[in-house]
Amino acid sequence: MTDAAQYTTLPQWPRAYPASGASATLKLLNEDFIVTELPLQLPSGAGEHVWLDVEKNGANTAFVAQQLAAAAGVQEWDVGYAGLKDRYAITRQWFSIYLPIGKGKGETPDLTLLQHPEFKVLSQSRHVKKLRPGDLQGNRFRIVLRDLKGDRDAVESNLKAIAELGVPNYFGAQRFGFEGGNVEQGRAMLAREIRVRNPKKKGIYLSAVRSFVFNEVLAQRIQQGLWGQTLPGDAMDEAGRPTGPLWGRGRVITSEQAQALENGVAERHAALCDGMEHAGLDQDRRALVACPEGLSWEWPQADQLVLAFSLLAGNYATSVLNEILLTTEPERHTESEPATLE
Repeated sequence: MTDAAQYTTLPQWPRAYPASGASATLKLLNEDFIVTELPLQLPSGAGEHVWLDVEKNGANTAFVAQQLAAAAGVQEWDVGYAGLKDRYAITRQWFSIYLPIGKGKGETPDLTLLQHPEFKVLSQSRHVKKLRPGDLQGNRFRIVLRDLKGDRDAVESNLKAIAELGVPNYFGAQRFGFEGGNVEQGRAMLAREIRVRNPKKKGIYLSAVRSFVFNEVLAQRIQQGLWGQTLPGDAMDEAGRPTGPLWGRGRVITSEQAQALENGVAERHAALCDGMEHAGLDQDRRALVACPEGLSWEWPQADQLVLAFSLLAGNYATSVLNEILLTTEPERHTESEPATLE
């Protein structure tokens, strides 16, 4: 396989737990996927930015931001939000709008009066800063899985293991674009086979490549039977969990067995890692384990499973679901905006 060909499709990264053999439908209805953003802070009541608590149903985050900008009479770049949220879901998240008092702007519009079939503004208040990507603690999920087929005992067994030990903290498939295409685009960009002028697209491609290498390190540990183990030389996070590399410039802080494993993966993807270093990315780390907090489940019907849990920012609900059973979505979801899974 050529260096380019290996990035045209995503690999099937290994799971930590035995496959349950069960399958179910995800997001048959918008209300089957409810996500509530957990903010880092709440608005103080004073400042140049108006913060809006918004519930949306069937709309993606960028569309809501456009509508809010139009209603407030500002440019789109004056609207901020902490994270993208799925279109085909019911999600609650915060937006901010730069609306300083005075300066010819008149009175602050009451955006709770805005009427739209796909979203509503629940409340608004002022704050001193703009919301920026990543300004959130995490997300709380309530997920209904329908038409479930398979061994219920096997599903329960994996749920209990996940509640105790967590799941591999893989980046979800949505990070890599349709059929993983962002990884190949990123490789081509780093190899200077294509030129990407749009800064947003460039960032998406770099993120996809970086996430791919992280997933490869995590997959290697699982394949070697090292899931959930701490290796000699591991770099630990503040919670005491081993971490994997987000590749870039700078000193690798692992040593011994952990560093040897990471370097082996980096050698297999040398062009990507070298390209990321020259693209100006700095070394960073990410926990190898994601721990869903408050994981609970119930069976309203024999073929229906309801899950509830919270994840830290940057963790994917798909990483939890993939360890429980196989899910499929209605065809209409192929272009959904997937970031509430993170």
